[in-house]
Amino acid sequence: MTANGYRRALLVVAVVASSSLFGGVAGASADGWRTLPVNKPASADGSALDRIEEVNDRQLNMYVYSAAMERVIQLEVIRPADTSVPRPTLYLLNGAGGGEDEATWQSKTDVVDFFSDKNINVITPIGGAYTYYTDWQHPDPVLGLNKWTTFLTQELPPIVDAALGTNGENAIAGLSMSGTSVLGLAEAAPSLYRAVGAFSGCAETSTVPGQNYVEFVVSARGGDPMNMWGPPGGPDWVMNDPVVNADKLRGINLYITSGSGLPGPHETFDDPGVNGDIGALANQVVAGGIIEAGVNQCTHQLADRLNALGIPATYDFRPTGTHSWGYWQDDLHGFWPMLTESLSGTS
Repeated sequence: MTANGYRRALLVVAVVASSSLFGGVAGASADGWRTLPVNKPASADGSALDRIEEVNDRQLNMYVYSAAMERVIQLEVIRPADTSVPRPTLYLLNGAGGGEDEATWQSKTDVVDFFSDKNINVITPIGGAYTYYTDWQHPDPVLGLNKWTTFLTQELPPIVDAALGTNGENAIAGLSMSGTSVLGLAEAAPSLYRAVGAFSGCAETSTVPGQNYVEFVVSARGGDPMNMWGPPGGPDWVMNDPVVNADKLRGINLYITSGSGLPGPHETFDDPGVNGDIGALANQVVAGGIIEAGVNQCTHQLADRLNALGIPATYDFRPTGTHSWGYWQDDLHGFWPMLTESLSGTS
């Protein structure tokens, strides 16, 4: 077997085995969602707020119709601790499962408790599993009609700003699959985000290793990568490559992380992600280690490219650490100081 073939085989095993790992508008009232106007907030293409459900005094479920995707998208929302003045927004994306499985920010981390004393809106879309949160060229028989770049960068922000009375300042963060996506979204709409957090994402999509990674992730749910960006090596693969297009990240505060793939502080029986389960620990060490080693190589390629362009970024290249939720929780905590510096109204 060739070296490339061996790496492809390892990646197939890792992706399959690790499915459980991925898993301001002027005049807006800060609490306007409690008295939703008759004319629901909408964007220029006909996307609109469908409804809001109150979970508790700090959490909501928003439902927004996407004209581009012709369906209603659910959003999990954490409201700021103090809504007396407009606050900024963090779009926090789930991994490959898109929040459609149990591997989510809210189920696998302390995200709700962490933001309990913080003044920021946190918006997490539910959906987009195995789609890379990008605009697909064609509808897919399994994954459907996907225009996530359009939704996240054009349709959704004005609706969120109007419905929640934000101050119009945004940041975005994601892990694993969406650790790639958040960089691509920022390059597609560089004036939209003041800060980007990319946790354990492979930033390459037009190199052979990067294409292999994308193909395996999309195919893990039965999607056809040809429907996403066309034939590998085609123009859309290059257009969506965050490393190739890294110059578009200039002026955005960047927080970029990855581990080495070696077992670290979260590879223990008492870690919440393992919870004494030897099978979970083995999966995290083996599958999570293989995947993280791969994305670590991609992330260093991104760092080299940004350095060559003279674009500053904050990096956390851990000497240990696998592709698993304990590290992504740590990453989110580590990202917070950059958010407070990048976004006004967080204090």
